Amino acid sequence: MNWIKLAALACSFLCAAPLAQAADYPTRPIRLIVPYAAGGPTDVLGRMVGDYLSRDLKQTVVVENKAGAQGAIGADAAARAEPDGYTLFFTAASIIVLNPMLYKKLPYDPARDFRLLALITDLPVVMEVHPAVPAKTVAEFVAYAKQNPGKLNFGSAGTGGTIHLAGEMFKQMAGVDMVHVAYKGAAPALTDLLSGNIQLMFDTLGTALPPVKGGLVRALAVSSAQRVADLPDVPTMAEAGYPDYGVSVWYGVAAQTKLPDDIARKLTASLNKALSDEAFRGSLDKVGFPPLRPKSQAEIDKFVATDRARWAGVIKTLNISLD
Repeated sequence: MNWIKLAALACSFLCAAPLAQAADYPTRPIRLIVPYAAGGPTDVLGRMVGDYLSRDLKQTVVVENKAGAQGAIGADAAARAEPDGYTLFFTAASIIVLNPMLYKKLPYDPARDFRLLALITDLPVVMEVHPAVPAKTVAEFVAYAKQNPGKLNFGSAGTGGTIHLAGEMFKQMAGVDMVHVAYKGAAPALTDLLSGNIQLMFDTLGTALPPVKGGLVRALAVSSAQRVADLPDVPTMAEAGYPDYGVSVWYGVAAQTKLPDDIARKLTASLNKALSDEAFRGSLDKVGFPPLRPKSQAEIDKFVATDRARWAGVIKTLNISLD
C-alpha cells in the first residue's frame, strides 16, 4: 500500500471519529452546573431535569452548584468547559437576559458562549400585598399608592433581579412612587412582607402560593397571559388594566456554542421528551414550576429576544449598573 492510500485511510479514520463519538454519546457522566446554592428552588428544578436526563440518556448526571455573582460564577465555569456535551448549564432569564444589561463587565457573553437547548419553565410573578394594605384590586392599590407617595416599600431578592425589576416595571407603568428594599434572597423579603415591615412583593408563583393560599398575604394580580389554575380568582395584569406588563422568570438548559450539532440534537431530543412526558410535567407542576412545551430553536431565539426587549427600556430608565 503506497503512502497516498495510507494517508487516505488515516483521513477516513480521523473524519469518522467525531461521528462515532456523537453516535455513542454519552459514554461517561455529564456535569450539570446550577449557578445557585444547593437546596433552593433553582437547584430543585435543575436536579429534576438532571434526573430525567440521567434516566433517558442512561448515564449519570451530576449536579454541581456554583453560586454567586448573580449566576455569573456558574455561567463562567460552563462557558469555559470543553464543548463536548459533558458539561451542561442550567440557566435562568437573569443570567442570559438581565446580567449583560446590568454589568459593564462579565466573565461570559451569552450570545458568544451559549446555545439554549431547551426552555423548561416560565414562571409568572404574583403581585402580593400585606393584609394591612387597604386594596383588594390593582386599581385600588394604584390609587392608594398615589395618595401615599414614597411610603410603600416593595421587597426583592436583590437589586437587578427579576422580582426587583418586576416592581420597577410596575412603578413605571402605573406612575406610582414606591421604595425598593433589597434583601439577600427571596426568603427574608417574604418574611418581612409577612410581618408587615414591607407592604408588597412581586414574587414568583411557586414561592407566593403558600402564603397566598394561607391568607397571610393578598394576591392582586398575576403576570401570566391567562389566570393560573392555583389562583383562579386572581386576575391577570392585563385584566387589571396593564396589558403590556409581561414579566416571567424562565429557566432552561444551555451548552457551549461550539457543541457539535449532532450532540446538541441528541440532548435537545431528550429534553423535549421530558417536556412531553406527563409524569415529568406533573412533577414540575407539583412543586410550582409550570412546564413549557418543546420549542424549536427559532421559537427559543424569539422568546429570548422578546424578553430582552421587554427589559431594556426598564433598565435604561432606571440607569442602574451593578459593577
